[in-house]
Amino acid sequence: VNFATGRARICWNPSETGIGDVVQAIRALGYTPYPPESLPGGDALRRETSDLLLRFGTAAFLSMQVMLFTAGLYAGTFQGIDARYAHLFRWLCFLLATPVVFYSGAPFFRGALRGALHGAFGMDALVFLGAFSAYGYSTASLFLGGDVYFDTATMILTLILLGRYIEAGARARATDGISRLVRLAPVMARKAVPGGGTADVPVASLSPGDLVEVVPGERMPVDGNVVEGGSEADEALLSGESAPVPKAAGDPVVAGSLNGTGRLLVRVARTGADTVLSRIVQAVEEAQARKAPIQRLADRVVGGFVPSIVLVAAGTILFRLHGGTPPHAALMAGISVLVIACPCALGLATPLAVLVGTTSAPARGILVRGGDVLEQAARVRCVLFDKTGTLTLGRPRLTDVEGIGIGREDALRLAASLESSSEHAIGRAIAEAFSAGRRRPVHGFRAHPGEGIEGEIDGVRYLLGRPELLERFGVAVDGEASRAYAALSAARRTAVLLSDGSRPLAILATEDALRPEAAEAVSLLRASGTTVAMVTGDDPGVAARVAGEAGIGDIRARVTPEGKREEVRRARERFGPVLVVGDGVNDAPALAEADVGVAMGRGTGLAIHSAGATLMTEDLLRIPAFLALSRATMRVIRQNLFWAFSYNLVAIPLAVGGKLHPIAAAAFMVGSSLLVVGNSLRLRKGGR
Repeated sequence: VNFATGRARICWNPSETGIGDVVQAIRALGYTPYPPESLPGGDALRRETSDLLLRFGTAAFLSMQVMLFTAGLYAGTFQGIDARYAHLFRWLCFLLATPVVFYSGAPFFRGALRGALHGAFGMDALVFLGAFSAYGYSTASLFLGGDVYFDTATMILTLILLGRYIEAGARARATDGISRLVRLAPVMARKAVPGGGTADVPVASLSPGDLVEVVPGERMPVDGNVVEGGSEADEALLSGESAPVPKAAGDPVVAGSLNGTGRLLVRVARTGADTVLSRIVQAVEEAQARKAPIQRLADRVVGGFVPSIVLVAAGTILFRLHGGTPPHAALMAGISVLVIACPCALGLATPLAVLVGTTSAPARGILVRGGDVLEQAARVRCVLFDKTGTLTLGRPRLTDVEGIGIGREDALRLAASLESSSEHAIGRAIAEAFSAGRRRPVHGFRAHPGEGIEGEIDGVRYLLGRPELLERFGVAVDGEASRAYAALSAARRTAVLLSDGSRPLAILATEDALRPEAAEAVSLLRASGTTVAMVTGDDPGVAARVAGEAGIGDIRARVTPEGKREEVRRARERFGPVLVVGDGVNDAPALAEADVGVAMGRGTGLAIHSAGATLMTEDLLRIPAFLALSRATMRVIRQNLFWAFSYNLVAIPLAVGGKLHPIAAAAFMVGSSLLVVGNSLRLRKGGR
């Protein structure tokens, strides 16, 4: 259950249980379930906020009248007004307070009842006991001729409803990013039809391969690639990038981005739940549901806190009665303990900060899986970067093809054919250097992460990769092949060898440029006290060139995927918690081993699945921004918890000593919660 957004994900066996049984079970717990489709985006929170506003408005209006008549009663105490008027005022207070208690206070009563039925007492129980004790005592006194305290019951509920209303509004603002993302996705698209022209169709009816027209000022209905036209797209809400992104034939577009001044014809690649936009929404919602470990501490404290406070309140009443205090004064002291100790601030301290942090992360260009990832990232002391596609642009260009046992064109044809099935950036560079129509079909393709690939062409099994791969298959790399490989490595290029399983046939080399922002990102990480290193499967010469340009002195080259995992463990022993940034299959073990794994947005599915966070754009400056957000979030959580604990340590003794009236206690309790809310919302603006 995600309490922040009011959503629950439920699994059941349809052969044994129907959806009706699930709905009935939820209703039996006192909740009314709605399918998410009927309450898109933040509608559930908006319904809650509207309901709270109506209850608060009712309570506030009637409480003001109660306070007026109570003032008359207090005045009568000293001026001796006619007893008939005093009795009338008491009855008017009762009539006005009853709707406040049973309508405006209904959510607290229902919550307390649910908790009692399941043996779990929470904040609602304290509010219920405090308000209903004052109301019940006053009702009994009404018939027995004693003093009444309906103003206490109504003002407690009014003030706490005010706090709840402001909290709900804060949560709605915190999740507004999700609502806006959901609303970005168009429901209709302009589909190109055979013979020319277009037809308006539901986006849900589109399939990969269809063509859609996007005119200036419209939002992209699908993920796809531009086939015709030129324009610019505003992808700010998806990537945090404010500058419009140029779009021309061949460029990718994402659903929800805003088309600029040109007409585009787009071929559909993904629709519905498969689009980048939908995956972002799903990732953020999952992130909000995952608790940070520090939240479990607060949950355990709240779980035992409420029963303890009830005992303290009961003990306060009994102690003061035993000391000769009048019953009404003893009751007011007990009510003050219940209200002042209501652990709303403690319960809000962590989840609200995590909610704001995880919803703020997409605006900084990064998707975070949950509060646990934020907490781990805040403790990171070392960042390990992969090289190809991470520190470099991941768009290598083929620079050399040298035949050893065969001609240059034959070597390129074989290598391009083999690499046509590869996900690696170097493989794509080799494959794109030879026209697709002239490549040979490959059977039995297999990747050896960190080493190379193999595949069968025209009945011959070929190897393409590092010398270690060939040697593992019994192919000697010596003579001309060894000299050529050494020469290209000395030139700091990434070289691979082609073999037919018996001897080297050719050598190919690529070169990849450093990302323009890499050096600045490394500098910012170091300035924050974070150690930076590079771990790559590439040649030491190439690794040294890239690391030198990026300003990284600690280099590990020719490291296998399993070796990368070991490097993560060694770095953790030396420096502390480790963050790994990578994009390929060969990075997956390291990403999974790291305390925090960050995948590049265009990385492989395995890399993204293994990571705790994903960059939405290929901008390494997002890494120091992510760490800064994580540290700010944990700082806010610690501040919130410190305030919540300190507030209770000071306020509860005052209430036990009878120094706080219940109305003042309610005001202080609401103020405590609002302080936590305001402190958490600072994260939306990068609060420190």
